[in-house]
Amino acid sequence: MSCPICSRKSDAKYRPFCSKRCADIDLGRWMSGNYAIPSDDPEDLEKAAEALSEPPAKPH
Repeated sequence: MSCPICSRKSDAKYRPFCSKRCADIDLGRWMSGNYAIPSDDPEDLEKAAEALSEPPAKPH
């Protein structure tokens, strides 16, 4: 099995990744929203539309 991030051979300790670095890259992508599961739920679509129409939040 190859690492889904860099395509090197996966390591059993970090499976399916080859290293902690690649596992952390994947986790960072999930946490930042780069990976998303699409939804067909009308309520989710409505919430997304509302979020786009609101002004951006000011940083603290």
